[in-house]
Amino acid sequence: MIGSKLKKITLFISLLAVLLIISGCLAEMRGQKITVQKRVGEDEIYEDYKEVTQKKQVQKAMDIVKNANWETTKKDMMRSADFQFQFPFKNSSEGKIASYSLWLSPDDEYLEIVTDSDKYVKLTKPDSEKLYEILIEEKLN
Repeated sequence: MIGSKLKKITLFISLLAVLLIISGCLAEMRGQKITVQKRVGEDEIYEDYKEVTQKKQVQKAMDIVKNANWETTKKDMMRSADFQFQFPFKNSSEGKIASYSLWLSPDDEYLEIVTDSDKYVKLTKPDSEKLYEILIEEKLN
């Protein structure tokens, strides 16, 4: 009789542990995505294009953006951005989202990015190629 109760308690504790581990993994994955929107026509109208949810790809894109040589300057671009992308700030309990506007250079060789906080960067060609492939799933030029 005691052995049967002990087995039930052990089973209950095991199931509880598995549920806690799974919920922890889901919480870690939640928010780790990049939302990409594509400009429609010549106006500033954007439609959902895709979501990048593969953890390695998201991290690689975040590293490229984070490690870029950003300039703090108001940059007026000649046309509306080709794409917009967003991802949540890592470790943000407030649910903040980082938003970026992305332009392809006229010769499609590199990417230019502007943030809402007036930061600008022209990515290197290798970083442009990597980021474009992650966000758009196509080769740049």
